[in-house]
Amino acid sequence: MRVARKVKPDETVVNMFGGVGCFSIMIAKHANPEKVFSIDVNPVAIRFIQENIRLNRVYGKVIPLLGDSKEIIHSRLQHVADRVLMPLPEKALEYLPYALSALKSSGGWIHYYGLEHAKKTESPVENVKLKVAEALDVLGVDFEVPFVRVVRSTGPNWFQLVADIPVM
Repeated sequence: MRVARKVKPDETVVNMFGGVGCFSIMIAKHANPEKVFSIDVNPVAIRFIQENIRLNRVYGKVIPLLGDSKEIIHSRLQHVADRVLMPLPEKALEYLPYALSALKSSGGWIHYYGLEHAKKTESPVENVKLKVAEALDVLGVDFEVPFVRVVRSTGPNWFQLVADIPVM
């Protein structure tokens, strides 16, 4: 897994849309971070991640949190993360300000998954770079968008993309 290879052992990760823990558990097992906070609004997903934590023996590493990511971050996870994962493309742009507030004051990385429409003459990569850059400019942060790639096609001229964004 690409993100797990990048996480360092002393880092704290916030997974804003953790689901049953696929990303969170892979990161905990393969990168040995300090903590992975895995947030999801679905109580059934939280029950499954608790079971997956047990089965994968990552007690104390993966912390499941039930609730809306923006509310959990606002109330409990301000300025704690070295990395924030945003693996729900439908909500990523809307939740970008909360991802920023979860990052430590010294900065960190946002792993942003988005959906993008691109005509045959357009580049979905350039479109998402522009969209994310405009949103981050409005928020007044120092950032780069050095890496964006297409994860998969989701329909005619629709693409799921991932951007790795360092925030200083």
